[in-house]
Amino acid sequence: MKYQSKIENNTLRCEICPRMCHLKEGQVGYCNTRKNINSNIELIVFAKCASIALDPIEKKPLYHFLPASNILSFGTLGCNMGCLFCQNWNITKVKPNEYKYPLQKITPFEIVNIALQNNYKSIAFTYNDPVAFFEYALETAKLAKKSGIKTVAVSAGYINKEPLKEFLTYVDAINIDLKAFSEEFYKKYCNASLDTILDNLKYIKHNTNTHLEITTLLIEGLNDSDDILKKECSWILNNLGESTILHFSAFHPDYKLLNYPKTSLKTLLKAYNIAKSEGLKYVYSGNILNKETSTTYCPKCNKAVIERYGFKVLNFNIINSNCKYCGAKIDGVF
Repeated sequence: MKYQSKIENNTLRCEICPRMCHLKEGQVGYCNTRKNINSNIELIVFAKCASIALDPIEKKPLYHFLPASNILSFGTLGCNMGCLFCQNWNITKVKPNEYKYPLQKITPFEIVNIALQNNYKSIAFTYNDPVAFFEYALETAKLAKKSGIKTVAVSAGYINKEPLKEFLTYVDAINIDLKAFSEEFYKKYCNASLDTILDNLKYIKHNTNTHLEITTLLIEGLNDSDDILKKECSWILNNLGESTILHFSAFHPDYKLLNYPKTSLKTLLKAYNIAKSEGLKYVYSGNILNKETSTTYCPKCNKAVIERYGFKVLNFNIINSNCKYCGAKIDGVF
């Protein structure tokens, strides 16, 4: 593995994410996917899929990148985050040798070939965080780029700058899960740091050509206060710009956060309205069906340019990236 260094004797340091795990011979990292084998850190889930499927790209969620297209999506096991509310805990919190289903052996070449043979425009690294299978995702992204296929990453963004820089050289779009605009929340509920995520968001926006969208999963009573939401939206506006695409997603009780309620539509609408009032052009809600807050509106004439219901695009009124009605530019990759 490229991002590692020797500490002492047979102890190696993994340098892909800020955890910087120190691994002795035979030890596995926090993510459960990297192991010190014969004085080399190896990805033990390389070319091993827990899930591979064809999804609407809106499910990622990506609303401004190849809308209404299908995307070949795959993931492995493990995660370098410690979210107590993980909605995919059945694959992120399990060790490969303890997973109850057989993993599918699929090489990067085979994944790209599936996309080519079926004329799929894009491939997604999703279901679990691609930081946990960085080497697998990176090799797939490199092959996809050579073949003219777009790639998408769905990630919490908890990764060191050098591997992020290399990864985004090949990845065309990314959705970052911004868990909450609170360092306290990140430490208590994610075992991670907000500052790292914010630094990486600024890097993605200002130093790469990768299309960026952001998702915040709202948990009532934990990260949905007016103050936290205003701070988040204000930071996005001032550091990433008014055209940044922001999704608010509904939580359902899962993993170790079973005593909190499902997020209500009322809470999603509150967050939506706060983001709009702070000056963000493109704001959406997810995991609860609502046509109004799933639709893209032209920032100039306010007419619906992409009407959605759930993951389905009902009407598409963009011509050459411009509003069909007034000609204003709509930000994204269409």
